[in-house]
Amino acid sequence: MNLPTALSPERAAEINGVIDRITCWARGRADIVGLLLVGSCARNAARPDSDIDVVLLTTDESRYLLEDAWAVELGLGLTRTQSWGAITERRYSTVSGLEVELDIGSPAWARTDPVDHGTRRVVTDGARVLHDPAGILADLLAACS
Repeated sequence: MNLPTALSPERAAEINGVIDRITCWARGRADIVGLLLVGSCARNAARPDSDIDVVLLTTDESRYLLEDAWAVELGLGLTRTQSWGAITERRYSTVSGLEVELDIGSPAWARTDPVDHGTRRVVTDGARVLHDPAGILADLLAACS
């Protein structure tokens, strides 16, 4: 990913490293059916104070909402949890203070008939597929364009 020059090379490398680490980790888990980078990082508009926003779609939401071993494995410390209906936001922080928002939900979040208004807003604000073994996120992006 090419992040804007407003970021220091170190910060850009850190952001890219965290995204790569989460993506590689997700590819090894059969229950994760979608990983979508959204927000400023997906738009290549991240600033030094930007966080990383990722939608994680899974067939086993409770695993990621009730357990923390997976986050520790990724080097993330939980700072906040908030429910937004179909998605539960879990905000984490790396050792350096970089914030990572993982929005955890079921594959139903990516439903295209019809696309939920909130889902459409998230996708049209900037989205890039990181992991999509069944093509549900590709279908969602196509339905939102």
